[in-house]
Amino acid sequence: MFRSHFKPSVIFTVMTVLLVSLITSVPARATETINFGTQPATMPIYIARSMGLLDEIEKKHDVKIEFKVFSYGAPENQALAAGELQIASAGMGPAIVAAARLPAKLLAISILEQTAILVPIDSPIKSVAELKGKRVAFPGKGSQQYPLLVKALADVGLDLSDIELFKTKGSDVPTLLANKSVDAGITWDPHVSNALAAGHSKVLIKAEKILPIKAGHYIGNGVYAREDFIAARPELVQDLITAIVKAIDFIIKNEDKAVDMWAEQIGFPKEVISFSLREKISVYNTDVAPDASTIVPYTKFLKDAGILQESDNPKFDPSFANKARQALN
Repeated sequence: MFRSHFKPSVIFTVMTVLLVSLITSVPARATETINFGTQPATMPIYIARSMGLLDEIEKKHDVKIEFKVFSYGAPENQALAAGELQIASAGMGPAIVAAARLPAKLLAISILEQTAILVPIDSPIKSVAELKGKRVAFPGKGSQQYPLLVKALADVGLDLSDIELFKTKGSDVPTLLANKSVDAGITWDPHVSNALAAGHSKVLIKAEKILPIKAGHYIGNGVYAREDFIAARPELVQDLITAIVKAIDFIIKNEDKAVDMWAEQIGFPKEVISFSLREKISVYNTDVAPDASTIVPYTKFLKDAGILQESDNPKFDPSFANKARQALN
């Protein structure tokens, strides 16, 4: 009878080598890239990155979070619609439009206020009513600044036909005001703070005086995500919203450190960012939940301005924001 001359220990070693070989021959799952749309503004997600919160999320979920930076909301929404972004942070106007017309949901209101109508520092204009017949710069009808301007005028009995509209990029409004190429301009932060800190412009009216809708302020910035991403990675989405709320809590408690972080992340001068926080041009609150009491009247506001159609109904989910705030306690 045939007898094996191999010792058990040798057989065991060979089997172990074969097993390891089989295991290592199976290709490892590639780390998934999560594309997060941002803009060069004082968004809390930048503070979350600087705090190391996104590093922790990447390790936990085996993902790589990459920021894709846009100058304004329209191209950001186009990228989200094409599936090039999974999640985004933008002005509330574009965020609501995305939640109404794209397969996306609004998950958080990350910044309050942000918008103001400005005039040159030595302008004789002291009220919105005095804008009649004046040239006013604005960043286009698709921006959230447009309906705010419309409402500000309507509140004093004026309409768009009473002024001369000058369409431009929001970032160019400070330069136009400094050069006195326009009589007034409406834009968002940090461009508002840039103009004010430079000393060549002053506030005619802040957004909170036009539409105070959450905690006595206008809602300036929203975080929204594709519905397929939310459904596929709910725990990851929760961790991202929680990171944003933790960052906001940090901003409130550590303003000077937050200024340094933003200056490094977005390249804006520290004095401009400090001005924004000190003068409450951008306001932060850990209650970022997009509930019906805020979104329903804001949706009506956009419909009245013609930005949304009557059939547009934004989708929103406050559960992630509510859970994130609870995690602070």
